[in-house]
Amino acid sequence: MAALSRAASCLTRRPQMQPSRLQAARAMASSLFGHVEPAPKDPILGVTEAYLADPSPDKVNVGVGAYRDDNGKPLVLDCVREAERRIAGNLNMEYLPMGGSVKMIEESLKLAYGEDSELIKDKRIAAVQALSGTGACRLFADFQKRFLPDSQIYIPTPTWSNHHNIWRDAQVPQKTYTYYHPESRGLDFAGLMNDIKNAPDGSFFMLHACAHNPTGVDPTEEQWREISHQFKVKKHFPFFDMAYQGFASGDPERDAKAIRIFLEDGHQIGCAQSYAKNMGLYGQRVGCLSILCDDEMQAVAVKSQLQQIARPMYSNPPVHGALVVSIILNDPELKSLWLKEVKGMADRIIGMRTALKENLEKLGSSLSWEHITNQIGMFCYSGMTPEQVDRLTNEFHIYMTRNGRISMAGVTTGNVGYLANAIHEVTK
Repeated sequence: MAALSRAASCLTRRPQMQPSRLQAARAMASSLFGHVEPAPKDPILGVTEAYLADPSPDKVNVGVGAYRDDNGKPLVLDCVREAERRIAGNLNMEYLPMGGSVKMIEESLKLAYGEDSELIKDKRIAAVQALSGTGACRLFADFQKRFLPDSQIYIPTPTWSNHHNIWRDAQVPQKTYTYYHPESRGLDFAGLMNDIKNAPDGSFFMLHACAHNPTGVDPTEEQWREISHQFKVKKHFPFFDMAYQGFASGDPERDAKAIRIFLEDGHQIGCAQSYAKNMGLYGQRVGCLSILCDDEMQAVAVKSQLQQIARPMYSNPPVHGALVVSIILNDPELKSLWLKEVKGMADRIIGMRTALKENLEKLGSSLSWEHITNQIGMFCYSGMTPEQVDRLTNEFHIYMTRNGRISMAGVTTGNVGYLANAIHEVTK
């Protein structure tokens, strides 16, 4: 018993770490990450945070890049609701292959390359499901770095800020090319063509297929043909980010025109597709990356490498959004409903552009606001300065990014007059 008592006493009297040693251990643990500084706030998400914190009943958010109905509410399309009804309790949630849903990819290629595309029939396109457009761009950037390590990417000025983050983190060197003309608030076509001509032969260019973000400025069909011709002369590789097919004009075929022109001219292309905007599947993260190859054998090899890049990133893509997309695009009735609904979203935004321009003109603004209706897609690049945007926020509780980009999706019949009056006040 005495031996047991002594043993128990020893167990309960474990040696305590001296205070100095304890402090040193804590200091060592904290120093591992002590050099980590807070990341800068995302300029777009920061706008929403400030809007939500504002108690004003008059506040307006035209910063968010997501569609809202005319009551300012998020919208779930009827075709999506029906697809989800069919999924519920009827389909399993097993892992998809590394390359994703074959059905979803097949339908995505038809949307981008054409319903009866010979390129699809000849199996020349390597394609994988991606985590929306962002994931598609990142997969391509990593593919570019791995197999063309001496290449760089030309990105337009301006562009969606995340484009720079994507290619930076993939360690692909970046250069910029001229795109926007601030004085006309339109396309600097001469500058654009000059940069294309002066880039080294065989350069990679990132192009917005339609509804350029953030400017809403797109080349005309004739300008696209000239761009394609010059790409052919210089042997450049076009990588299209197509985040707004159908959402820009209301017609998916029209919005794919730039890609079709390049295909007609015999280019090899890359393409990132997203269903965030045109189907409202923002949180489902469903998209597609495709690369046009020389032949079927090359396409098989490229696809296998894309899958290998995806494997350590996220193993395989999520299934639910892919099911929604494939059900909608495979069913003639649901696809017809989707085409009607996506046109409805586009038409509402186009209507709000007209209303905003007319309201500003009625207020007697001496400035030209033609660019509001000349631009297309979710965003209007207003031309307002950061200081004017600050006044909109501080005096009128209107929230947008400081580059003057207005998300037309946040403009409604209920707030367009208030927004126009505020813009007039800060720009007059």
